Amino acid sequence: MTATEAKNRKINVGDGDDVVDIEIPDTAHQISSDSWFQVAFVLTTGINSAYVLGYSGTIMVPLGWIGGVVGLILATAISLYANTLIAKLHEFGGRRHIRYRDLAGFIYGRKAYHLTWGLQYVNLFMINCGFIILAGSALKAVYVLFRDDHTMKLPHFIAIAGLICAIFAIGIPHLSALGVWLAVSTFLSLIYIVVAIVLSVRDGVKTPSRDYEIQGSSLSKLFTITGAAANLVFAFNTGMLPEIQATVRQPVVKNMMKALYFQFTAGVLPMYAVTFIGYWAYGSSTSTYLLNSVNGPLWVKALANISAILQSVISLHIFASPTYEYMDTKFGIKGNPFAIKNLLFRIMARGGYIAVSTLISALLPFLGDFMSLTGAVSTFPLTFILANHMYYKAKNNKLNAMQKLWHWLNVVFFSLMSVAAAIAAVRLIAVDSKNFHVFADL
Repeated sequence: MTATEAKNRKINVGDGDDVVDIEIPDTAHQISSDSWFQVAFVLTTGINSAYVLGYSGTIMVPLGWIGGVVGLILATAISLYANTLIAKLHEFGGRRHIRYRDLAGFIYGRKAYHLTWGLQYVNLFMINCGFIILAGSALKAVYVLFRDDHTMKLPHFIAIAGLICAIFAIGIPHLSALGVWLAVSTFLSLIYIVVAIVLSVRDGVKTPSRDYEIQGSSLSKLFTITGAAANLVFAFNTGMLPEIQATVRQPVVKNMMKALYFQFTAGVLPMYAVTFIGYWAYGSSTSTYLLNSVNGPLWVKALANISAILQSVISLHIFASPTYEYMDTKFGIKGNPFAIKNLLFRIMARGGYIAVSTLISALLPFLGDFMSLTGAVSTFPLTFILANHMYYKAKNNKLNAMQKLWHWLNVVFFSLMSVAAAIAAVRLIAVDSKNFHVFADL
């Protein structure tokens, strides 16, 4: 369905006697145009983004073998469960909820609409800042492979990465338009994951012993472990599932479930492999960007870093799409997306958004801290607290006492985890801010 057709209209959904009218809200972007397989690749692109090159250092190092392996497996299962709750509510109440804030507003009211939009905006903004930091760090890694003069610093590379992201954002009008870029993204992901695994294995075989002890004092360990828990949920969740589900064809719930099962089975395997093998090879000395730890031919490392740069650009576009959709719909962008008027709007609106994101990224380029803080202040509330409570609220009459208790236990537990992880993340940022000045060259 094109943008012009999606104007608060109703469509018939179902077969035979089960046909119901579903209202579709106004949007400037395409909806119901993608197969479940394409949506599965959007989700898999997010889960195997260049962020996976940091999980050995940001998850395994603070948690160790037992905590890291068990934590990742539990996070996978819990995240699949929470995402299925949201997916099943996509057509709740006879209306298609194509935005997270729409679903929350429909269930709770207008205040929840604005609160959810605020949480989601912060979540996606910080994720996108992380992608710009990643792309800038990878660009710097390529530079230092061939030049050791340190003339250009990390903030310079972050600025270049931001410019590339802005150009891509202007050229791709909406999420469904990614098309072939999803295949390109998958290919790029395979390059840096395979290179990281192969070079890590080679280094690991040559190194006789590694230290896998969790470093630091008891208090320091407590904070880093809590922060790593936020990184666990960050690894698996987008915070924008309704927006992604909006693009899938009917039947939207059934097709989205297929996409989720693909994401949390085949989709997580590359991420598992690079995370565990990277930690096995380097132990507690593993870098928060794995390609900085590996040894190998310069051209191979350069290829992997360039792949990480380009894949980060594509991933950022996915996570920025709810913000782009809001701006396009708010200002009534219609017709040919490549008309001069629409191009100029994207240059101003999306260019401005990327410019602010780039400035914040260069100002505070602490990637691990961004992941921890994002997981704490927005991923926990959006993916686990809201998901369980919205499902409880929507399906209250159909749940038995034990099911209701289960959802409330989830709400309370993840609320406590969110608060604890936020405190840990703020402490990490405070510590790093003492060690590094703004616009630091990390």
